[in-house]
Amino acid sequence: MKLQNRLTGVGVAIVTPFRKDSSVDFPSLEKLLKHIIENGVDYIVALGTTGETATLNKEEKQAILNFVIEYTDKRLPIIAGFGGNNTNEVVNSIKHYNFAGIDGILSVTPYYNKPSQRGLYAHYQAISNIAPVPLILYNVPGRTSVNMNADTVVQLAKDFDNIIAVKEASGNFEQIMTIVKNKPADFKVISGDDMITLPLIAVGVDGVISVAANAFPSEFSNLVHQALKGKFKEAWVIQQKLLEIMNTLFVEGNPAGVKAALKILGITQDYLRLPLVQVSKTTNAKLAKQIEELK
Repeated sequence: MKLQNRLTGVGVAIVTPFRKDSSVDFPSLEKLLKHIIENGVDYIVALGTTGETATLNKEEKQAILNFVIEYTDKRLPIIAGFGGNNTNEVVNSIKHYNFAGIDGILSVTPYYNKPSQRGLYAHYQAISNIAPVPLILYNVPGRTSVNMNADTVVQLAKDFDNIIAVKEASGNFEQIMTIVKNKPADFKVISGDDMITLPLIAVGVDGVISVAANAFPSEFSNLVHQALKGKFKEAWVIQQKLLEIMNTLFVEGNPAGVKAALKILGITQDYLRLPLVQVSKTTNAKLAKQIEELK
């Protein structure tokens, strides 16, 4: 089955659990993977923003991917994050990585440099030309300070067969609807924002790469799967239950909020690497109360 046919539903942008000494906590990573796989998610995204990938060294990234591949054991597709603002470095990192066990690449738009639309096109063209697995574009202007517009996304989708999807986290409904309208038939449009996934599915989006599903995979998968079946009333009931908690998860940034929730649930600790820090006691108490009410 083509990868794009397996990207409908819920992907989880997994956190990287750390110990108090800041080392990677692999036993907790195993608990997390067990939690999300057994609760109905459709695929896993490792080494994304939520995984604090910017703070991981090369050896840690390799070890995390190896662990995820071994534990998942082909039960779900695995997407790996390979992105950056130096195109040559991204290309070289992909060229020198063994993609056995990895089904696709998620690659964020170059940050800080603020390239033009032609620059964004050329960046992804260079990656597409050497990528050994399918490529998912990732547009998140709130973090990168550059927006990849609908015309650029659609042109990339039409020009390169191995560019199969976009994770759209612009929050711009008009832009996302334009992509849905003009894209090739088998190109997937994926929400990058938990909070607005339900209305985006209503206008043709294929699912979400979720942060909240780290902590609440069953509830969030049920919400998305109901919506994809056209059962929007049932999905809205779930959305209302999750609405406040989803807001609290992001009030002090990602992944601090979802790591706090995972600690409350007894799945991982809530340690982060600087410059990120744990949520405040106030937010932690609010999350604990909301999680108890969700049960």
